[in-house]
Amino acid sequence: MLSEFMDFLRACFRPSSDRYVAGDIKGRQDGLLWYKDSGQHLNGEFSMSVVQANNLLEDQSQVESGSLSTHESGPRGTFVGVYDGHGGPETSRYICDHLFQHLKRFTSEQDSMSADVIRKAFQATEDGFLSIVQRQWSTNPQIAAVGSCCLVGVICDGTLYVANLGDSRAVLGRVVKATGEVLAVQLSTEHNVSNESVRQELQSLHPEDSKIVVLKHNVWRVKGIIQISRSIGDVYLKKAEFNKEPLYLKFRVREPFIKPILSSEPAISETQLKPDDQFIIFASDGLWEHLSNQEAVDIVHSHSQSGSARRLVRAALQLAAKKREMRYSDLKKIDRGVRRHFHDDITVVVVFLDTNLLFKASNTKSSSVSLRGGGVNRLPNSLVKTPK
Repeated sequence: MLSEFMDFLRACFRPSSDRYVAGDIKGRQDGLLWYKDSGQHLNGEFSMSVVQANNLLEDQSQVESGSLSTHESGPRGTFVGVYDGHGGPETSRYICDHLFQHLKRFTSEQDSMSADVIRKAFQATEDGFLSIVQRQWSTNPQIAAVGSCCLVGVICDGTLYVANLGDSRAVLGRVVKATGEVLAVQLSTEHNVSNESVRQELQSLHPEDSKIVVLKHNVWRVKGIIQISRSIGDVYLKKAEFNKEPLYLKFRVREPFIKPILSSEPAISETQLKPDDQFIIFASDGLWEHLSNQEAVDIVHSHSQSGSARRLVRAALQLAAKKREMRYSDLKKIDRGVRRHFHDDITVVVVFLDTNLLFKASNTKSSSVSLRGGGVNRLPNSLVKTPK
């Protein structure tokens, strides 16, 4: 049995000649791993890394630093987005193309950054993707079952805003003065029904539906389909007119519904940053499946800043390989698609905080940064994935 499994793995290995490394202006690509070991944002340095597991990369990510407004004199700061798609890459790509632009527009209207600005940007993005589903429904109905988690961090005037839909996570590394240790502080609220509080929230919102959350194959799922309770997209669970034929049967719910089953309302936190706050890790759940908050913070703290994100991705992959009793070097040779049986797409952005820059950023006219996480070449036909 073991030999047959190993034969299967060997058939999936990619020749080493297929691997390449590109220049590092916009990051480097090494097989299925993309990384930007070090870059400069308004408030310090950052590190970024993505490893692909799906045949099509469903994770999208971006770092934008400079103006947070369409006005030259508007607020300045740093924006980080991690978008973990499911069912295909369309929603996460859409968010990456539009969310930050919406945020800049609403910041300009209010001439300030706020939780309300972020909330409006999320809603405008949700509305925009809904309009795409409405236009494509007759020719491409499966797009109604594509969605994405959405984790955003905004640093402006010494305040860190974290907004989240789904189960990506933001964790702050904060120095404890008495011991010199760095404590992990989770900043984001997750919306995955594996958490009892999320199940209770759904049950209170839908008291008439005894099957709003179902335990299926030892995994809690909303309507027996999806694990997250909030997202961008997933229109088939928000508007009943898109939960019918010709949508695939596995996405259709038996009972008619009037109010949305899933929500697009983000949980938003505000943190006044202090000199003891060293860095923030933003990552899709692919990282947190393998590392605890404190383990991730310890890895970042115990090494140099450069390459922090890639180091976290490597740690997660090593643990994924260990769980399958295989070597990390062998796991790296498995091609996309098949790789998804071993781990998820993983996106990590580590943002370091320089106290000397943190409270000067709004008035500092430095060069802007705009970077997106990479991946290998895209392939067509992405709308057949299993929901998150």
